[in-house]
Amino acid sequence: MLSKEVTNIIWLTVSETAKIGGVQNKTIRRAIQQKIIKYKIINSRYFVDLSSAIVYLHSKTKLKNKFYFSGLGQYIKEWRE
Repeated sequence: MLSKEVTNIIWLTVSETAKIGGVQNKTIRRAIQQKIIKYKIINSRYFVDLSSAIVYLHSKTKLKNKFYFSGLGQYIKEWRE
């Protein structure tokens, strides 16, 4: 696995992260509550670090399948093969 420091962090809302991942908002909120993904709070709104969300979505087979077939992966043919 490549280890590279991310210099430009992309922050997404919980709902944006859920849409990209093909999961429900509560799945992302649960990961925030368990401190599995990186987040920050601005004006009472949670923002999730995209790179940590992708790592989380690859951590379990069920989440990975949702990411590939219902989330961002549905638009990238090579990921589904």
